[in-house]
Amino acid sequence: MVVRDLPKIRMLVLETDETILETAQDKGYFGQILHHHFSKAGLNHNPPLGVETDRRFVVAEKGGKVPTYDEVKDYHAVLMTGSMFDAHGDNPWILDLMNLLREIWLRNPECKLSGVCFGHQLLCRLFGSIVEPESSGKWELGHSRIDLTEVGKRLFDIEEPYVYLHQMHQDHVISPPSPESSGGLLSKDTKVHVWGSSPHTQVQGIFIEDRVFTTQAHLAFDEDMVHREIQVRVDSGSLTDLEHADRAKDTAHLEHDGDIAAAAILRFFHGEDSKAVEEAKKH
Repeated sequence: MVVRDLPKIRMLVLETDETILETAQDKGYFGQILHHHFSKAGLNHNPPLGVETDRRFVVAEKGGKVPTYDEVKDYHAVLMTGSMFDAHGDNPWILDLMNLLREIWLRNPECKLSGVCFGHQLLCRLFGSIVEPESSGKWELGHSRIDLTEVGKRLFDIEEPYVYLHQMHQDHVISPPSPESSGGLLSKDTKVHVWGSSPHTQVQGIFIEDRVFTTQAHLAFDEDMVHREIQVRVDSGSLTDLEHADRAKDTAHLEHDGDIAAAAILRFFHGEDSKAVEEAKKH
């Protein structure tokens, strides 16, 4: 079966930063990198799924623009990328992006929202979570273990109680959102699941059945990207613990579970996530 004949997931990637120049030359923009990553997951899905990816660069400071709701209202799968901007910041484009997400949430209940790193944090902020730097200033970098909750094991469809994914952040979500924190966006009976945690970040991702699936970790990063992203942060002065940075670089080659994470989010986009909650209830 050729790819164009496959049933397709049409995914909109909201790019919240540019890729580093060397990465752009090697792999393309974040939307292109994620398209390749999710397309691989789609071909391994049973039955196979095609992935059609559109991208919108939204950072006004770098020439982007947040789309209007009418421009994106026909999408039913939206993913926000990582960024070196702060998800707790008040840059006008960040506030515009939050307004767009709020409008999508309220006006298009069929749309499923996902976010990676910055995207994860911004979605949690939308629903009232506090996002801030880790209290001691420590970064979570490189190849990292994430311990899974029962829901996490079912979402990732694995028996192991953990996954390994690449991290690149100092900010984190302090606590998961709730109906009480959401300013009315979440109904009183909405269940927000935390699917995994680590010593640095207790909220490694949230899951709201049929609506939201986020991940703090970078599912599509590889060794070269980890090295480049760390070095940019060292060069800018935002990452000052050079021993920690070197240790993270030294683990970047290790096998990680980015393919498993992509497959899980793809199943979510395809509407297969409900059984994860039901299976978790049995354990």
